Amino acid sequence: MSSTYSPNLRIELIGTGDQSGNWGATTNTNLGTLVEDGISGYVAVSVVAANQALTANNGAADQARNAVLALTTTTGANFAVYAPPASKQYIIHNTTTFTATIYNSTVLGNTTAAGAGIAVPAGKTVTVWSDGTDFYAQNSYLPSVTLGSDLAVADGGTGAHTFTSGGLLRGNGASALSVASAADIVTAIGATAVANAANAATAATAATLTTASFVVEETASKLIIRTSGGVRLFSVDASGNIITIGTISASGTP
Repeated sequence: MSSTYSPNLRIELIGTGDQSGNWGATTNTNLGTLVEDGISGYVAVSVVAANQALTANNGAADQARNAVLALTTTTGANFAVYAPPASKQYIIHNTTTFTATIYNSTVLGNTTAAGAGIAVPAGKTVTVWSDGTDFYAQNSYLPSVTLGSDLAVADGGTGAHTFTSGGLLRGNGASALSVASAADIVTAIGATAVANAANAATAATAATLTTASFVVEETASKLIIRTSGGVRLFSVDASGNIITIGTISASGTP
């Protein structure tokens, strides 16, 4: 009876009665090399084509069996690697400046995707797993996370971890967020808008409003309108009593 090979890690399964006097070497290879590679093995994979299959050998060392894949490339562009159509977990370290995508192949050794892949951004490390057809990210839920450093803006963070209470935050799309200064606010919304807001706030709390020709003021529980020269023209009290030095016209045009 000849040897067969396990479907996922391609470990040699010695046939009954085979390899008399030699089975020890095969077993040592299985346990000391192949199983060990599958659990804790590391391999550097040089990618030289836009689509490249990981090597996958029956009963011998290869790339696809290893637990950790460190990817390099000479393609000068984004690339894809193809693992055997078998369930497997990988830690993938993309050392390149390009996006690497891992797929399962439809047939051992080819570069036709069997299903969905996982893209690994340039310079990033991810843990993925496969059901033999599709690859998935290892974690889709984290109950809590403690970061050792500030999460960069490019990665979806703020780039900072403390801010002044009550301050407004500003960003430029690249650098860390910071508390906006008065000058930053003026630049962002315009000097005119700032001036209008300040004038409105002043008018809302002021007892006197002055124009070029008139002054409106509250004095002794009355609202007074006088000229800029000081002549009182009109007053109204809280009961609605109106006093004017001139004539009141109804239904006329102001």
